[in-house]
Amino acid sequence: MYLSPRVSLLLLAVVPAILRAQEPAVPTTGAAALGEVAEGLGVSVRVLVIGAHPDDEDNRLLTWLTRGRHADVAYLSLTRGDGGQNLIGNELGEALGVVRTEELLAARRIDGAHQYFTRAYDFGFSKSAAEAFQHWPHDSVLKDVVTVVRAFRPHVIVSVFSGTPRDGHGQHQVAGIVAREAYDAAADTVRFPRAATAGLGPWTPLKFYRNRTYWGGEGATFRYNAGEYDPLLGMSYAEIAAESRSQHKSQGVGGLPRRGSVPGYVAREASRVNASTPATAERSIFDGIDTTWMRLDSLVTTPAEHAAIAELVSAVDAVHRTLSLFHPSTGVPALERARAALAALRSAAARAPRANPDVVPSVNDGLARVTQALLLARGIVVEATAERDEVAQGDSIPVQVTVYNRGNAPVTMAAAPLPASAARGSDGVAPAHTATVAPDSAGTTTVIVHGDALTRPWWLTMPRTGDLFGVPVNGESDDARDVGVRVRVVLDGGAIETDVPVVHRYGDPVRGAVERPLMVVPAIAVTLDRTVELARVNAPFDRTVRVHLRSAVTTARPVSVSLRLPSGLTADSASRTVTLPTFGAQATVTFRVRGTLTPGRHEIAAEARSGGETYTIGYVPIEYPHIRPQKLYRDAVVAVEAVDVTLPPQLNVAYVPGVGDNVAPMLQELGVPLTVIDPAHVASADLSRFTTVVIGTRAYASHPELVAANARLLRWVRDGGTMVVQYGQTEMTQPGIMPYPIELARPAARVTDENAPVRVLAPDSPLLTWPNRITAEDWRGWVQERSVYMPSTFDAHYTPILSMNDPGEPPNQGAILIARVGNGTYVYTTLALFRQLPAGNPGGARLFVNLLGAGSARHAGGRSSERGPARAIPAAPAAHRAGDRRPARALEPR
Repeated sequence: MYLSPRVSLLLLAVVPAILRAQEPAVPTTGAAALGEVAEGLGVSVRVLVIGAHPDDEDNRLLTWLTRGRHADVAYLSLTRGDGGQNLIGNELGEALGVVRTEELLAARRIDGAHQYFTRAYDFGFSKSAAEAFQHWPHDSVLKDVVTVVRAFRPHVIVSVFSGTPRDGHGQHQVAGIVAREAYDAAADTVRFPRAATAGLGPWTPLKFYRNRTYWGGEGATFRYNAGEYDPLLGMSYAEIAAESRSQHKSQGVGGLPRRGSVPGYVAREASRVNASTPATAERSIFDGIDTTWMRLDSLVTTPAEHAAIAELVSAVDAVHRTLSLFHPSTGVPALERARAALAALRSAAARAPRANPDVVPSVNDGLARVTQALLLARGIVVEATAERDEVAQGDSIPVQVTVYNRGNAPVTMAAAPLPASAARGSDGVAPAHTATVAPDSAGTTTVIVHGDALTRPWWLTMPRTGDLFGVPVNGESDDARDVGVRVRVVLDGGAIETDVPVVHRYGDPVRGAVERPLMVVPAIAVTLDRTVELARVNAPFDRTVRVHLRSAVTTARPVSVSLRLPSGLTADSASRTVTLPTFGAQATVTFRVRGTLTPGRHEIAAEARSGGETYTIGYVPIEYPHIRPQKLYRDAVVAVEAVDVTLPPQLNVAYVPGVGDNVAPMLQELGVPLTVIDPAHVASADLSRFTTVVIGTRAYASHPELVAANARLLRWVRDGGTMVVQYGQTEMTQPGIMPYPIELARPAARVTDENAPVRVLAPDSPLLTWPNRITAEDWRGWVQERSVYMPSTFDAHYTPILSMNDPGEPPNQGAILIARVGNGTYVYTTLALFRQLPAGNPGGARLFVNLLGAGSARHAGGRSSERGPARAIPAAPAAHRAGDRRPARALEPR
C-alpha cells in the first residue's frame, strides 16, 4: 500500500492513556494509527503556539497541524489557569491549576501536540498588559518563553493573541507581546545567555504568525480548512479538535463537533525565509521552509551525516512503497532501516565538530515516531503493572513488565526502573533481565522500583515567589512528565527503546478495566479537613479537630498523633495512638479543642510519629473521569482566622451552592445556623423555617433545576423572606431570574484590583451598619479581585450601596444592590466574597454576615435606604447619575 506523504510530521510518543476511560476516539493502535504515523515519517518541522491560559488554545489549528499536516506541534500556555473558576468541583487557586493542567494534557493526548508552561501563576483577571506585568516581571516571563523556544526549537511560532488592548484580558495581551519578543530574542545570547535558559543555546525561529480565527479572518494572510476529512481516522480535524476542546470541562467550553468546511485563519507578521514573498501569496504557513529530511542535509558537515540522511530518505520512501496496512510486517524492514539511519545520524552529529541546533531535536522526533511505527507494525505491546497504585517513599515494590509479541518474528526484551529525575527518552539507564519472546506469545520479567521522590505536581514542589512559581522552567514539556513511576524497556538489544508508565490495573463492574498510575506517597499521610477556618473572637471555641491518617506501608504501624495549639486553646488529650494494620489502612483521630481566640490568625498543626519518623504532610486526591488522578500535597496545618463578628439574632440560613463554592462551611464555622440545600431540591424543600436563602456563585448557570424553581423562591421573598444572591453572568439578565432587571455590558464590568478604594453610597444602610459596622479595615487584605460581572445598568427598585472602580475607569455601583420585594428583601452582590471567605478574610466574613441579616435589620431598628419604583439608574456613574445624588464616603484600605 503506497502512502503519499503530506507536508508534515507527527510525533506519536509513547504516552499511553493512564485510565482506560480516558482513551480518545482517535485511534492509538492498529492499522489507522500505524498509517497515520507512517504517512508523516518523511516530514520534519516544528510549530509552537503561544497563549495565556489552558483554554486559550486554538484546538482546530493544533489538530490540523498535528493530525492533518503531521507537524510536531506544541502549545505553550503562560499559566495553568489557577485564577479561573470551576464548574465541576470546588478546587480553586493552585488546586484548580492542577485540574486544568491535566485537562490540557488530556486534550494533547487527543490532538497529538506537546504541552509547555511558564512559571506564571494565574492571579486572576486583569485589564491591561501593564497590570499583568505588575504581577509577572516582564523579563522573567519572557525568559521562560525564550527557554521553551530554545528547548522545542520551532520553525514557526503562532501567537493566539495580538498583544494589543483588543485582546481584552491583560494576560492575553502579555501572551501576545512576549510571543513576538521571544521570536526576536531567542537567538540573542547577550540578553539571554545559556545560563539564563537552563543551559539551552540560541535558536532562530523562521516565521511568526498571529491567529486570526477569533477575529473571523480579519487581516488574515492564510486560510486553512480544519473541516478536512481524514479517511484513516474517520473524522475531520475539526471533529477531533472538538473532542480535544471538550476536555476543558472545568471551564464548560465543550461543544458539538462540526462537519463540513470549518475555516481557520492566521496572519504572517514576520519571516526570515520568504520575506520578499507577499504574505497573502503564501500557499502554506511552511512556505520558504523545507519540511523534508533533506533540510538537514544543508545543515550537516561530515560525510557520515550526509550518508545517514540519504539512507533515511531512501528508507522512508521504502516504507511508503512496501507497507501494507493489511499486513503491517511488510513495512518492518524499511522501518528498521529508517531507525538505523536516524541512530547513525544522531551518532554522527554527536561527533561532528559543530552540530547545527536543528539536527538533534529533529532526529529525536524522528526516532520517537519510527519507534512508535515499529511497535505498531510488529504488533508489540509493552505493559508495566504493580499490585497496588501506591508505594511508600523509601520503600520498594515489584513491577511486572510484560511484552506481548503479536507479530511474526521473535523479540528480545530487557527492563530496568527509570529514576524519577530522568526525562522520558533520556540515556543513562542500563536495563537488565533479558528474555526472548516468541511470536504470538508474551514474555515477562520483574524489576524492583524504589519510591524516591513523592509523586506530586512538579511545579508545586517549591513555594511561589509572588505570582511566579518557584521551580525554574528547564525546557521539558509537561506531557513528557508522567504522573507516576516509569520503567525502560529495551527490545532487540537496543533496536527499540520505550519508557512505560507503571500502572495498577483492576476490573470495575461498571467501567471495566481501570488503570491507575503508580505513585510515591508518604509512608504515613497526615491530613486535616481544611487549610483555613474561621472563628469568632472571644466566643467559646469548641471544635472537633479530625486528623486523617493513611498508611502506604505493607506492615502494621502504630502511629502516635499530637496537636500543636495556639495560645488560648487546649485539647482533651496530649496525644492519641492508633494502629494502621496494612497498606491502604485509614484512621481518623479526633481531638476536642476548646478555649477562646484573640483577633487575628492562629495555627493548629498535627504531627504523627511512627517507626522513629515524624510525618507532617498529607494529600488531597484530585480525581475526575476525564483526567489522570493527581495528589495535591499540603502541610497538616489549619490557619484559624478569629473574626470580631456579631450574628443577627434568630438567623436560620438555607444555602444553595453554586460552582467552585466553598462559602457555606466558612459561615458555619462562624456559628451561622445553616442548611445546605441541593439545587435539585429547592422546588420541594420546606423553606418556611429559614430567615434567609443564599444562592451561590453562578448557580443559575450550572443548575437548570434552580432556574425552574426560582419563581418559588421569589414568592418566598415576597412573603417576607431574605434572599442573598451571589454573582452570575449573562444568565442573571434573563427574565424571571432577578425580581427587577439588570444589564451587563460586554465585556462585563469588574474591579480586578483587590485594593481598589471603596466608596460608600448608603452610609446608613443596615448592610454596612448592622449587626457589624463595616469600616475601612474590612476592605484590607482582599485576594485576587474586588468584584466581578457587575451590572452596567439596573432597575431603580434596587438601591446601590457601594461604588468602586479600577484605576482609570469610571465608578460602578453594582457591587451590592438591595431591593424590597413585597414583604421581603432581595440582595444581589457581585463582590468576590466566594474568594474572601475561603481565604479567611475577616472583612469579607463580617460583610457577608450583614447581608444574611438584611431582612431582619428593619425589625431590629436598623435604618434602611431602600427606595420604591423609579426610572432605571445607570450603574457606571457619569455626571448627575442617580447613584451619586448623595455624597459618597470613601473607605480606602491603606
